[in-house]
Amino acid sequence: MRHPVSRPRARALAVGLALAASALLPSGSAGAADPYEWAALGDSYTAGVFVGDPQPALDDGSRDGCDRTSDAYPGIVERELAEFPPGNHVHLTNVSCGAATIADIAGRKQKPVSPVRPPAGGWSAVDPQIKRAGLDDRTDVVTIGVGGNSLPVADMLLKCLGQGAADTSCRAYYTDPPEGEESIQDKLARVQNEYIEMLAQVHRAAPDAQVITVGYPAVLPEDSGDCDRLALTELGPVTHADIDWLRDDVLDQLNNTIRRVTSFFGDRYVDVHSSSVGHDACQSAGTKWVEGICGAAEDYWPAQAGTQLDCARVNARATLVHPNAEGHAHTAAHVERAIRIALLER
Repeated sequence: MRHPVSRPRARALAVGLALAASALLPSGSAGAADPYEWAALGDSYTAGVFVGDPQPALDDGSRDGCDRTSDAYPGIVERELAEFPPGNHVHLTNVSCGAATIADIAGRKQKPVSPVRPPAGGWSAVDPQIKRAGLDDRTDVVTIGVGGNSLPVADMLLKCLGQGAADTSCRAYYTDPPEGEESIQDKLARVQNEYIEMLAQVHRAAPDAQVITVGYPAVLPEDSGDCDRLALTELGPVTHADIDWLRDDVLDQLNNTIRRVTSFFGDRYVDVHSSSVGHDACQSAGTKWVEGICGAAEDYWPAQAGTQLDCARVNARATLVHPNAEGHAHTAAHVERAIRIALLER
């Protein structure tokens, strides 16, 4: 089993890189220099949704429905960079948003869907994230964690839940789809094209920035037999064969697509999958870094998702296969390292 970078090791690495960066700066320049500008873009795996405190706070009138939280990985990295600055202070602008697609990063306005105290009439649309972040030639680092909602993985998982409950296969549905539905091959090809266009627009908006893309962790087990089909705190009735298919032909291929496009642009890809194997949604509460369909979350997060899923009956919240606090801490260690290296290379 592979293991993540431990927090003590990550802390030692952070200190070492911070000292190295300081040593490379001209004498007396650290206090006078402008802060580094870091923009965090992404979907719910970046925003956090149910880990830590909502940002803005629940009673803040500036809430936008994007469900950013204090203990999502951008916040963790921000605190680490403040404690051990890489030469200069790093200023974070986090505009990640739950349910964001690739197109919402650079191409179109997004209608947030937060279930947490939505206003009457729903949330107002928000500008594309590159506009909200104010990317320009002063931006030093951009991190991007997006892609799953463009397949869309959530809809596919719900389809697999329904098919599994009837002991039928969602793999068959997506490999030989009915009219009007894309095959998984067509979905991945479309996502690749969308990701290429998105990265091109990010580079146009921030021509001098170091761009870092963040993949998705090991959501599903290497052995589908680890999953209890009676447990909603895991993956519920999804068949073991479909779990294998979702892992190998969907999520692994999505990560491969992100990695491939990132390499094409000469950018840096952060692999958080390899080191998170064995910490998937079907592991025990003390081991998993991804909550299952239902799982542990802060009290403000709802137990019900839509009209058909009520996690209150298993004394849980509707976590819908998202990273928990341990998962975000794991991603943070890798992203922090990537940012420090990127700043050293500027």
